Amino acid sequence: MKKLLLLCTVVFATLSLGSCGISSMTSNNLSETKVVLAEKNFKVVGKAYGSASATYIVGIGGLSRKALRNNAIDEMSNNAKLSGAQTLTNITTYTSIKMITPFYVKATCSATANIIEFE
Repeated sequence: MKKLLLLCTVVFATLSLGSCGISSMTSNNLSETKVVLAEKNFKVVGKAYGSASATYIVGIGGLSRKALRNNAIDEMSNNAKLSGAQTLTNITTYTSIKMITPFYVKATCSATANIIEFE
């Protein structure tokens, strides 16, 4: 009985103190306009970044994955400070999920894009 109790304690302590993570990456283009370029009439002027995070305790709280992704893209768009003939292209999102204990999970979504300017 003592050995079983000791084994259960060690297993629970390992699960509680250990952490693991899951990551995924998606790439998409949010622009609905399709442009066929006969010549290079644009230049890359920079990059834009944004991120959002959510915390879940016992699976409750935070945002859905879709809302988390949309918040990261929204922050990236606000940080870009586009003007004139500039737009975002090659939008990439990266989601990282870190499980600190079996009951506490933190999800972070980062979004990046290239800023291009048409001449």
